[in-house]
Amino acid sequence: MGNTIRALVAFIPADRCQNYVVRDLREMPLDKMVDLSGSQLRRFPLHVCSFRELVKLYLSDNHLNSLPPELGQLQNLQILALDFNNFKALPQVVCTLKQLCILYLGNNKLCDLPSELSLLQNLRTLWIEANCLTQLPEVVCELSLLKTLHAGSNALRLLPGQLQRLQELRTIWLSGNRLTDFPAVLLHMPFLEVIDVDQNSIRYFPSLAHLSSLKLVIYDHNPCRNAPKVAKGVRRVGRWAEETPEPDPRKARRYALVREESQELQAPVPPSPLPPTNS
Repeated sequence: MGNTIRALVAFIPADRCQNYVVRDLREMPLDKMVDLSGSQLRRFPLHVCSFRELVKLYLSDNHLNSLPPELGQLQNLQILALDFNNFKALPQVVCTLKQLCILYLGNNKLCDLPSELSLLQNLRTLWIEANCLTQLPEVVCELSLLKTLHAGSNALRLLPGQLQRLQELRTIWLSGNRLTDFPAVLLHMPFLEVIDVDQNSIRYFPSLAHLSSLKLVIYDHNPCRNAPKVAKGVRRVGRWAEETPEPDPRKARRYALVREESQELQAPVPPSPLPPTNS
């Protein structure tokens, strides 16, 4: 039924679409969930704010760039999805929803997060991927119960040392950023279970063997000279991942040199001739 409504809404002009959605939400849903994803909304339907017991609110894939202060009436919200919209700044009212456990902010135009985000002390999962972040907002380090952080596809070059305060953090996704070094702070977070640094510019990986909780490290698509050393049983995804222990350092060095030379010459580098052998 939901897909049918969305298909019909796609053919309704924006203003009429707004009125259609409001009429469709006259009563509090029994499952305490409202899903307005993909409804072409340009402004939030205020009528939803009357559903005081609402637990889940999905506003993904619309044209929203602001939210009304009345949203603060939804103090029972645990999941809020604002991804795939046009937010350049996180509306302050979101920071008043203190029961939030999961917050989706991906695929917007955020350059920072407000300090008031620290009020969301029940937050377990935060998605901020595909925004305009050049550094990880330090306020993230104040979310003491955070377990999962998705921060891929931004322009991050490093991570703040304060991140190690997040002792509940288990999974961190950093793919598609601009890291040139493996973030040193992660070496002091033995409670991490999943580290994803795919598609960055990391040339060398320190040993991760001391990270006792680590289960998976994804480091593919980096110009690395070596594979990260890990403890037995830890899965690696990337170059030399099947080789245990570290790859032959001669192979790693040869690969690195060939790659650097090929970048300079913009052409493949032929393999070095073998030295003559005595017959």
